[in-house]
Amino acid sequence: MYRAIQIVLVALCLVLSIAATGARAQQSIQPLVDALGTGGFPEREAAIKALVASGDPKVSTILQQLSDGLLFAPKSGGRVLLSTGSDDTYADPLTGDIVTEPGQLTKIRVNNALRGVISALTSQLTLLSPDRSARLAAAQGLLRDADPENLALLNEALAAEKDLTVKATMEAARAVILLKTDASLEDKTAAIDTIANRGGRDALTTLTAAMENAPDDLKPVIGRHIDGINRSLAAWDVAQNISYGISLGSVLLLAAIGLAITFGVMGVINMAHGEMVMLGAYTTYVVQGAVSASFPAFGDYSLILAVPAAFLFTGLVGFVIERSVIRFLYGRPLETLLATWGISLILQQAIRSVFGPTNREVGNPTWMSGAFEVGGLTLTWNRLWIVVFSLTVFFALLGLLKRTPFGLQMRAVTQNRRMASSMGIRTPWVDAFTFALGSGVAGMAGVALSQIDNVSPNLGQSYIIDSFMVVVFGGVGNLWGTLVGAFSLGILNKFLEPYAGAVLGKILVLVLIILFIQKRPRGLFALKGRAVEA
Repeated sequence: MYRAIQIVLVALCLVLSIAATGARAQQSIQPLVDALGTGGFPEREAAIKALVASGDPKVSTILQQLSDGLLFAPKSGGRVLLSTGSDDTYADPLTGDIVTEPGQLTKIRVNNALRGVISALTSQLTLLSPDRSARLAAAQGLLRDADPENLALLNEALAAEKDLTVKATMEAARAVILLKTDASLEDKTAAIDTIANRGGRDALTTLTAAMENAPDDLKPVIGRHIDGINRSLAAWDVAQNISYGISLGSVLLLAAIGLAITFGVMGVINMAHGEMVMLGAYTTYVVQGAVSASFPAFGDYSLILAVPAAFLFTGLVGFVIERSVIRFLYGRPLETLLATWGISLILQQAIRSVFGPTNREVGNPTWMSGAFEVGGLTLTWNRLWIVVFSLTVFFALLGLLKRTPFGLQMRAVTQNRRMASSMGIRTPWVDAFTFALGSGVAGMAGVALSQIDNVSPNLGQSYIIDSFMVVVFGGVGNLWGTLVGAFSLGILNKFLEPYAGAVLGKILVLVLIILFIQKRPRGLFALKGRAVEA
């Protein structure tokens, strides 16, 4: 018992000691803060330097507030207060406590010279900060500004820096600064090598600017590095275009794969397929709104719930369309085309009546937000997840067609409808469920598109033509052909767009597909079967 009382007393003494130390630190810095409001600009500069010398962690915040014009003090000097943004409401800059009767205050003014002093001293505080992220941000700021006055500070920080990433950024900033000074030829050559090793467009810009004022001995070295960076950037640009093409191809795959199923099995030119995509996107909007309103903690996972919801809803809509309209028009492709086009107009107007004509916002979950870099590539998480999702849907459909009785019946109807019917397969119901399956897959495509495109009544119209081109190019009814066709056309589009523009690029793709179909009328992967051959 006595031992426990001793431990408690020691702990209380430690707490009181820490509190007293904090109070003394705050008490010691308070006169320095108040000194900012007295005297002219020279006295203010002296007070700023005294604050920095104190080493208090709150100094950088106070200096930033001073630079932003948020600190006020009485004209005759006295307590410095922080403006909170509200009228006549001020707070203590050290504690944040609201001051009820501040009295008559005037803004503590700073000129450009003083702002430069504040910027330099703030960089000094953050470069030597124990926080890695603060040091990295300060080093990036010095790399961007490249002020020769910070060279001595950088050398001091480099000598103490242990983190490799922060140190590399500091070395790059030092190299850029050296090019602006009267450093020796050897130092400038080493600085040029350091900048060139970083690569990228920033390094190219820095070296190009340095070339203009460089001595003749350095110009060949700089020119050689510029050529190397240009070659590297050209290679990364090709890789970036391929990544854009894969991203577009995954979108086309999702939009076209359902169309490939219905077109291949039923021979129906479904002009309302784009509206199935649009309905899937609006289903995502509704599900996200419902989850956010009822279960806010699970808002990040609403997209996962939207996938089966969109599949079931659009699949049901497709089933109703097939049973009520399309089954009466088999064998009459022109009438089927006109009927489905009319259905697409009806669905668009229905959505406008329910949700209005304006775009609806579907938020990205945190796990699909942001981007990351791989070498010279910049990849966004939402596009990457869509590629993964499209391939997952593709292989799931492939497994359905190859490993299930329904898939066997679908393939039988595709290859020879009359023979399949004579073997007892109910072809009308196969047609109905196939159309529902294709519509459901289009709905899942809408879930993905809601993350990268505007959710509007016209969403599906942007992809219906490209979807038909993918199906025809790859081979009607062949999933592997749809996969190869989607990614091929996506990559081809992205390589043509920088040179021909978006519209002319699509026209060129269409012309190339027409020429290809002249040689291979059945596409890349033609289906085989008696009915197909006939």
